[in-house]
Amino acid sequence: MRYFLDTSFVIDYLRGHGAAGERFRQLFEDGAQLCVNEIVLCEAATGATTDSDPDLAALIEPLEFIQPGPDAALAAGTWRRQARRAGHTLDLADSLIAAAAVFSDAAVLTRNVRDFALTPARIETY
Repeated sequence: MRYFLDTSFVIDYLRGHGAAGERFRQLFEDGAQLCVNEIVLCEAATGATTDSDPDLAALIEPLEFIQPGPDAALAAGTWRRQARRAGHTLDLADSLIAAAAVFSDAAVLTRNVRDFALTPARIETY
């Protein structure tokens, strides 16, 4: 199975959140493919305590970096527009993360279920 790690998961893992660490270990043992994109890395780096966070660098080393392209970006825009019309706000970053997951056939691994539920992405939590 393929998983796209959301920023909430990456931050929880880096902060030593037990459930995130256990899920990460289990995914590796199961041979899951783990992915991120520039949005997740940017958001995670924003919360880092130093300019070069060795823990973040070590975490992303074995992960696949996904850049899904214009069709995913257009889909993310459509989902944001649909959410707005329904009276909800879908964050730009979350919509692009969801699109990257959908277009790479991955489930989003997150605890931010509320926002990702506004997209067609498969969601798993921990």
